[in-house]
Amino acid sequence: MRDRRESVRDKVMYGGVAEIGNFGTTRECIVRNISDSGANIEFSKDFQLPREQLSLRIARKGRSFLARVIWWRDNFVGVAFRAESPAAPVSDIEERLRKSEIKKRQLQRQIDQLLNER
Repeated sequence: MRDRRESVRDKVMYGGVAEIGNFGTTRECIVRNISDSGANIEFSKDFQLPREQLSLRIARKGRSFLARVIWWRDNFVGVAFRAESPAAPVSDIEERLRKSEIKKRQLQRQIDQLLNER
């Protein structure tokens, strides 16, 4: 099979976090190989991914990437990085605060729904 990648990927084993969708849903993953233009990631379970966009954060590299899904087979996914990348968190505290704010909005929506059902 012919390799159609633009650049050679380095074999690695980095822990990563993929943020999927607009609601801040995250899934831990393992980055199996990576290049400047894409990566092969593995999730612990097979699940449906959006084709539009996901954000991949690799703590060991201290970077985040916007990516789109090119292919997936079972729990292995090939992604291509987009030219623009999300703003990298300056510290772990900023990232945790951002996730906390997302969770707060989700919980507030659930409270509002429960109060409206009465």
